[in-house]
Amino acid sequence: MFSSKMITVMMLEIRNRLFSKTFLILTILIPVFMFGLIGVQALLYSVETDAGTNLIIASPQKSLLDQIETELAKEDIIKEKKYTVTYLEKGGTEIEEFVQSKKGALLDEALTGVLFLPDSSLTDKKIVYYSKAPTNINISSKVLPTLNKVLINEYFKEKSLSAEDIDFARKNIDMEGKRISSAEGIQDESTANAILSFLFAFLLYMSLIFSGQMMMRSIVEEKTSRIVEILLSSVHSQDLIAGKVLGTAITGVAQMAIWLLPVMLVGTTSMFVLPPEFLLQIKLTDIGYLLLNYLLGLTTFLALFAAVGSIFDNEQDSQNGMWPLMMLIIIPFFIALSIQQNPSSPIGRIASMAPFANIIVMPARMTLVEVPMWELALSFVVMLLTMLGCFKIGSKIYRTGIMMTGKKPKWSEVITWLKA
Repeated sequence: MFSSKMITVMMLEIRNRLFSKTFLILTILIPVFMFGLIGVQALLYSVETDAGTNLIIASPQKSLLDQIETELAKEDIIKEKKYTVTYLEKGGTEIEEFVQSKKGALLDEALTGVLFLPDSSLTDKKIVYYSKAPTNINISSKVLPTLNKVLINEYFKEKSLSAEDIDFARKNIDMEGKRISSAEGIQDESTANAILSFLFAFLLYMSLIFSGQMMMRSIVEEKTSRIVEILLSSVHSQDLIAGKVLGTAITGVAQMAIWLLPVMLVGTTSMFVLPPEFLLQIKLTDIGYLLLNYLLGLTTFLALFAAVGSIFDNEQDSQNGMWPLMMLIIIPFFIALSIQQNPSSPIGRIASMAPFANIIVMPARMTLVEVPMWELALSFVVMLLTMLGCFKIGSKIYRTGIMMTGKKPKWSEVITWLKA
């Protein structure tokens, strides 16, 4: 398999890609883009978008409104005059008519909304919010906790409970996570691993798509310019596709290693002192498994993208033909995101050992929970067999398709190429 001509093509591919401007730019820009994206998101969340909110809080009970006014006066939204709140004593039969009278102001957003607490809210905590945007999260997070506090105080007022009892009833459960592992015993759970799980899934997702599309465009360009005919006059088609795929895969792994270098330094050295909640619970062997996992996965998809590129004569047709491959990347990415809620879910466990899906799901899962060694081994074997099978299929399609020009072949013809 590793002929001298294949190695020559592979080394040429590594040299052309590793020292190209595109490689250097992407290697630098993608981490900058990711951290910039996180920074922009943090900036958007930090910007106050609800300053100037004008609310009316209505209830049939004057005493309830007085308590709400007293409690809201302690909040920053009132102290800093970001919210303007008016309190009105209105009954259940009057509120609909009142809201209708304020319809113009609500639609013009001069009035943000009307919160109505009926008499029944003292027993079932059900209130009504009239607004142009009734799903406003700012109202839910900044006003409702105060209303909940007042309703709890009012409910327990006649039940001979102390202030400490009421505070205890109001307080939410604070659960501290402890990770159990066979090697380290009991450790404090870190939120950094959840971030790392998303980072691994995102990097693998973006790299597989970008590298696959670049490989496909390269094949289509060589085919349309007929450069491939010159190459095939001195190199066998199998050596050519093997060299191009392996050269691109090795370059991709080098790029991934550069991106993961900060993670390696933080996770394996004591050079950086981080708060306990940001400590990475990851070993160097996990990084090694990720890179090996990526090498096999990237080789698998590059062979398939190269095969798709060899079928078509132009990039537009090839873009339409690559969607089945894109789904094999997109669906596992969504699974990898979903397992952050429950890393031990049946879907996550099966996907982490299933062909194609394990490329993205297993690295994301192993950062969240200790994966048994037999599952890692099975995932690796499945990935290796998938790579060999896809490489064989890809080389067969490439061998015939790369020389076919003039008309777009049908998928039934492509199947015939595989049988040849």
